[in-house]
Order: sequence, then C-alpha cells, then structure tokens
Amino acid sequence: IRAKSSNKDPVTAAGEEGEDPPKEEPWEKTLKTTTVQVEAAEFRGHRVSLWALLHSRYIPEENRKELLELYGAGELSLEQVKSVVTTIVTRVAAAEAGTSEDGARAEPKPTETEPTPLHGD
Repeated sequence: IRAKSSNKDPVTAAGEEGEDPPKEEPWEKTLKTTTVQVEAAEFRGHRVSLWALLHSRYIPEENRKELLELYGAGELSLEQVKSVVTTIVTRVAAAEAGTSEDGARAEPKPTETEPTPLHGD
C-alpha cells in the first residue's frame, strides 16, 4: 500500500495555510514609508506616515477608502495624496479646536439653519 502524496508545491501549500502574511502592495508600502509634517493636533512637531494619517480619526472612512482606491489605481499621485490628507487633517483638527488653519480663533459662522440676527430692532 502506497501513501498518496500531495501534488501541491510545498511553497504553495504553506502559503495557503496562512503561514506567510499577505504580500504588501508597492503603493501601500510607499504610503507607510512616506512621512509628512502636519502642524495640527497630536501630530504637531512630528513626522507622520501618510498611512498613519489616512487611518487617523481625522480622515472619515469613506474618504480613506476613496483615496486608497484612487492612489492604488494610479489615478492620484503621491503628491496629490499628501496634499489631500494633510489638508483634511489640518481642517478637521482646526474645526475641533475651534481655530482657523493659521491658529487664530475662528469666529462661528451662521449656517442656513441658524437665523442671522437682524440689526436695527
């Protein structure tokens, strides 16, 4: 009686068992190794990877997915991703802190749902 051996390549079989982590996409590695300096919130004074910024609480999940898809497909350059991500983080952090992007206190602006006071009553 002969034992039936597997026809699978040992390397392929090991990969299928989940022993090796999935290969990182080149664009993903670029986002993890490219750092920027954002003068906002907890990032102030530190260089942070674009990957960390993309996965921070300042980037809504919907925006993150869209940016990753566009960058991964080659529709956005690294510079465009840097610009968009740093702008979003800066604006959201400034809004949370109640300041403008240059650090000055922002005056609350009336919205359409808030009535504007009439002068001369």
